[in-house]
Amino acid sequence: MIDLVIDSFAGRFCRVEPRRAAAGFVTGLLAELEVKTCWQVAEQAGHARPDAMQRLLFRAKWDADAVRDDVRRVVVDRLGDPDGVLVVDETGDLKKGVHTVGVQRQYTGTAGRIENAQVGVFLAYASRHGHTLIDRRAYLPKSWTDDRQRCEQAGVPDDVVFATRSELADDMITAAVKALVPARWVAADEAYGNNTTLRARLRELRLGYVLAVSCDHLVPIDGGKTRCRADQLAENLPTTAWTRRSAGNGSKGPRFYDWAWLADIGADGDPDDDGRHSLLIRRNNTTGELAFYRCWTPQPATLAQLVAVAGVRWIVEEGFQAAKGQVGLDQHQVRRWTSWHRFTTLALAALAVLAICATDARSADRPAETDMIDLTVNEIRRLINVPPIRPTRNITYRLHWSRWRRRHQARARQAHHARRLTLELQP
Repeated sequence: MIDLVIDSFAGRFCRVEPRRAAAGFVTGLLAELEVKTCWQVAEQAGHARPDAMQRLLFRAKWDADAVRDDVRRVVVDRLGDPDGVLVVDETGDLKKGVHTVGVQRQYTGTAGRIENAQVGVFLAYASRHGHTLIDRRAYLPKSWTDDRQRCEQAGVPDDVVFATRSELADDMITAAVKALVPARWVAADEAYGNNTTLRARLRELRLGYVLAVSCDHLVPIDGGKTRCRADQLAENLPTTAWTRRSAGNGSKGPRFYDWAWLADIGADGDPDDDGRHSLLIRRNNTTGELAFYRCWTPQPATLAQLVAVAGVRWIVEEGFQAAKGQVGLDQHQVRRWTSWHRFTTLALAALAVLAICATDARSADRPAETDMIDLTVNEIRRLINVPPIRPTRNITYRLHWSRWRRRHQARARQAHHARRLTLELQP
């Protein structure tokens, strides 16, 4: 699988040296390294110095966007589904100093507060087959775009101007649609759901959406004649308006919430809009906390479909955890615009390897055992790095170790209980 992903973009390199360096870089990101910088990745590849890896990220001639397109194509070929969901979110990397591209004091969810950080906006793709990150954009605050000298020092192209995070999301979604990525839905948190322009753009693209909005979001009612706050609408709902449904499986099983659905609310003011607008409300049945979603579909949809899409939004958080914890997405030590995009693109390629392997492991032939646990990308990466004791015919053989683990654990439990029973029966 590593070879499949690497071969997909090998033709983007005119010289053999950067092509080999790129292959070694992706392999190094998948290795068991505590820190995944150019020094460590170069050492993993057998280099005495990091020069080849640093040259790959800085001076070598190759198009990171073209490589991203190749990786996205491989992901779509293996995970694509007509009911796929595009999920937008952002993540921040805490940084020191002022020279790293895009860095400034700004709010980032990584720290949960305002910190000196660099923020990237990412697009994830999710389907019934699996999910992974497929695109990225570096967010440049106005403090950067208004200072062209600072941008020049960081290698920012002259045609790059200020764009909000919602505009970056629009750019990535539009690129995915043009690339014929099979998707029917878009999901995002309230930072994007509150943006009227982004919602209008998704309707132009004929993509249904389930976008989180804030509690004070004004919802058009009575055919759009009046507007009411989302939380006030929730307060006036009768008990019969709520129904309990699962938003998908979490680490502890199904995630059940109470849901209310206000179908056929007013449109956003577009007279040519022929879709269905609605408001979806989620209530935590333990704390009573509410969450609100503006929904739109070009065709009629069911409550079960909207709830499922709302639950899919959390996969982007899993993607960030896997990208940072498994392939070192946040461990780059680069400052310039081009280097950031190249490192991030290669990290997405490494993450795609893990996502596709996890999908193949789930779809591999295996007995219908209800207690089998699907392999996660974390376990996949560990298995990739397990030194083989004897030659294996394919990677699927190595991935089936969990079946042995199940049998071994069951026998160990039985032996343990037998020993305890023997001790209790002794006088």
